[in-house]
Amino acid sequence: MENKRDLASWVEFLSQAPIPVLPQTVRSLEEARQRIDFVSHRELSDIVMRDPLMALRVLTYSRAFESKRQLQETSTVAHALMVMGVEPFFEYFKDLVSVEGRLNDRPEAMIGLLFIIRRVQRAAKYAYDWAAWRRSQQVEEIYTSALLYDAAEMLMWIYAPDESSLILRKQRADASLRSKVAQQEIFGFTFDALQKALCEVWDLPDLLSDRFNPELNKTANFLNVSLAIDLARHSANGWENAALPDDFSAIEKLLNINRDTLMYRLGLKKDMGTQ
Repeated sequence: MENKRDLASWVEFLSQAPIPVLPQTVRSLEEARQRIDFVSHRELSDIVMRDPLMALRVLTYSRAFESKRQLQETSTVAHALMVMGVEPFFEYFKDLVSVEGRLNDRPEAMIGLLFIIRRVQRAAKYAYDWAAWRRSQQVEEIYTSALLYDAAEMLMWIYAPDESSLILRKQRADASLRSKVAQQEIFGFTFDALQKALCEVWDLPDLLSDRFNPELNKTANFLNVSLAIDLARHSANGWENAALPDDFSAIEKLLNINRDTLMYRLGLKKDMGTQ
């Protein structure tokens, strides 16, 4: 059982383990490789940024060999690809493994992983939309941070599928059981603690680690990320969650808009009329 590892052992293992990616990412990059002379950085970025696991691979790889000055500058996948170059990108990522291959005999874990991935993809879209509305200077970093917000949980679905599935079953059996309590019980640590440690090891962009710093997690850009995550989580199974009204109020304050405008932007109100 993988859960015999303590937090430090998991951090060491995950920081060196290859990260499988979505099967559609493997297919899209292989197709792009066939016309390498005509592929742009933007096209590569679009492919990578649809997959949080591939985005994580690119950032962790690019930051492993950059100087401290470059680390401060390279906080997005797009910039990392510009620094890396198209041909070196394809050379390094020529042997990608799909999560389907890793979890082909763990259907419950595959479903759990895809649920998390779809959730962060939605959160990243919300975050990008709101950052653009706010005219933030960190739109792509905000998108990236939302996309990778639950990176540790995704990695545990991949590398500890049985234990992660057990957490899900425990919560289904007891609706009052909080995920962090179940994580602590099964692994001896929470995924937040693992995420914090991995952010430090990989030196990931500041907005990903700001959530663990009370002095920094109240900035507008961080709230942009965290509120998008909250909305995606609370609406993952529909729009009846009791936490959503508070989410809506906080988002309205961040964007300086009213409820009708927010509902329209979320696609929950089809017609703004003459407003």
